[in-house]
Amino acid sequence: MTVLDHRHHTAVPGWLPGATAPRTDPAPLLPDPAPVRVLGTPALEKYDPDLLRELYRRLVVGRRYNQQATTLTKQGRLAVYPASTGQEACQVAAALVLGERDWLFPSYRDTLAVVSRGVDPLEALTLLRGNAHTGYDPRASRTAPLCTPLATQGPHAVGLAHAARLSGEAVVALAMLGDGGTSEGDFHEALNFAAVLRAPVVFLVQNNGYAISVPLSAQSAAPTLAHKAVGYGMPGRLVDGNDAPAVHGVLAEAVERARTGGGPTLVEALTYRAEAHTNADDATRYRTEAEVAAWREHDPILLMERALRGLGVLDDALVQEAADEAEALAARMRAEFHADPELDPMSLFAHVYAEPTPQLREQAARLAEELAAEAEVQH
Repeated sequence: MTVLDHRHHTAVPGWLPGATAPRTDPAPLLPDPAPVRVLGTPALEKYDPDLLRELYRRLVVGRRYNQQATTLTKQGRLAVYPASTGQEACQVAAALVLGERDWLFPSYRDTLAVVSRGVDPLEALTLLRGNAHTGYDPRASRTAPLCTPLATQGPHAVGLAHAARLSGEAVVALAMLGDGGTSEGDFHEALNFAAVLRAPVVFLVQNNGYAISVPLSAQSAAPTLAHKAVGYGMPGRLVDGNDAPAVHGVLAEAVERARTGGGPTLVEALTYRAEAHTNADDATRYRTEAEVAAWREHDPILLMERALRGLGVLDDALVQEAADEAEALAARMRAEFHADPELDPMSLFAHVYAEPTPQLREQAARLAEELAAEAEVQH
């Protein structure tokens, strides 16, 4: 039995009866004093070696994916790319803990999680290429479109999870956010509704230290972001976000808790964005080389390879096999992104509303006129 099994609504002794009494003892909801870690601890020996190797493989492939997408941006093949380099442990663990019927609600930085979920890289990056609202079928992949407004995917995740439960489906929704997203109203509304409804939702906050250039200290005075969960009546968990087995274990427990009626969980993963916010950002203006270098020593792939070699479950052959798979993915991305797609500008107005609004119809008509005039000039 874990501490999460003890979450229940009980009146606290000493309080007056009635609506003013707290409904839950806050102590069991508090996160651990230190981030949960597995690598470098005896707990690692209890993990399935196959799971550890799979996590390592996904980390290596994910890193190469990030590198290749960044290069494509520099070549003009992508309009923008918010790399998750350094955060790969959070990305691959989030995708791996979900079942086939579960839903992932990613932010704009979470394309690696989307690819790890099984979506083709070309489709996952279509939005960031500027070619469509989204490049994949959300219903088929059980993955919501990449969310560029901060935190609006939180209420969406709660709504879908609650609706699925009302329909009798054992579905869990996992919403991925950054630390900057926790400063948005949508984040707080999502947590409040999720807790009140006991919706089967897991919120994963990847705290990489900065909301673009704004450090966490300028966003929140809370002891940790995980502590914010207590105010809404759900457990908060704090985990080393660069420790892939630890992130997987904490998320897996939260997903299982949600699936079995235990309600939502807020997980804060402490990690670091090794690259700039996007290709349009100059990260040297707000953080030092020494800070970046220190975090590179805590790189998720480096930590994983050291630990698994020490455990005897990873050898040179498996390392090379993962590297070869990563290079094959990078080569395929280069080939697929080399060709310019044929786009229909009018598709911009499709799948926005079930019934187009008057404003949308007006905009569509204006674009159609401009395209017709342009075609007439060309001919």
